[in-house]
Amino acid sequence: MAVVAGLSLTACQNGEDDLGQTAPSSASSTSGGSGSGASDQSDGKASAGNGSGGQGTAAGTGSNENGKVGKCRTDELEITATDSTIDGDPDGTVAVELKNGGGRDCVLSGYAGVDLKTSSGSLSAERTGEKATPMTLKDGKSVYFGINYPINESGGSGVRITGLVVTPPDETKSVTLDWPGAATLPVTDGSGSRVKVGPMGSAGQGEG
Repeated sequence: MAVVAGLSLTACQNGEDDLGQTAPSSASSTSGGSGSGASDQSDGKASAGNGSGGQGTAAGTGSNENGKVGKCRTDELEITATDSTIDGDPDGTVAVELKNGGGRDCVLSGYAGVDLKTSSGSLSAERTGEKATPMTLKDGKSVYFGINYPINESGGSGVRITGLVVTPPDETKSVTLDWPGAATLPVTDGSGSRVKVGPMGSAGQGEG
């Protein structure tokens, strides 16, 4: 009887683990709203993506601990950026794609950290304040978020953008990409439009 009871208990436990859809307990975001100060930036892993954006390639295997879906790691994500500005819009838009190439499903929640490298130093994007819903990103699938920035229409040289640094949510490792948007930002006194980043799924392409 003891042996049978033990097997029954094991089967129940395995059945519960097979659900595997619970998100990990929330932890404070290490990327914050900006991603500034993120360590282990993977400079040199970015390459131009068909002239329209940068691409940071990453590979990782990872495993689901106890059958639970773990958070997405930087090394498991292929991160690319493309210009998505629509003619007539007052601001420019860059869409950032995070594709899961880690060989397992993983969870993304919240905002990525975004910093622009400029001729005047690093510029951290602010969060838009939109609600961020945790999502399970299946292996091989993608999710997008948007970066909005003011377009330089001053006629002056503005602030030159030299790169884009993206830190996935709850991660400290960053990926540096080529900036696919307009070459410069306007010089402002601080009262003008700012660079803003939306939560996962905010760029309009949805989950692919």
